[in-house]
Amino acid sequence: QVQLVESGGGSVQAGGSLRLSCAASGYTYRSYCMGWFRQAPGKEREGVANIDSDGSTSYADSVKGRFTISKDNAKNTLYLQMSSLKPEDTAMYYCAARPASCLSIARRAARYEYNYWGLGTQVTVSS
Repeated sequence: QVQLVESGGGSVQAGGSLRLSCAASGYTYRSYCMGWFRQAPGKEREGVANIDSDGSTSYADSVKGRFTISKDNAKNTLYLQMSSLKPEDTAMYYCAARPASCLSIARRAARYEYNYWGLGTQVTVSS
């Protein structure tokens, strides 16, 4: 049974940093595409970043240069390092897994391409 558990969310002032973690279990972690999504109240869920089994990554334009996705295969853990945070980054952040190669995260359809989801961790950025 696939399980994804996010942690590391919290409240931070604009310009600050946070690191999100996603602990994965129940499947062959290394062969999956892993992604981060976010959803603000009243808005659609949007892709933030993903990382493929070969380490290749893609990012939404809104976070390029500020967020970095990485993973530790030995720990079955996915990370999202967020820097230079802005109030518009405020959202629930979700970890997701796709049992296939990654496609670009910067597509509206991306949120339909992941089979497994965590429950999310809240990030709040104040101005």
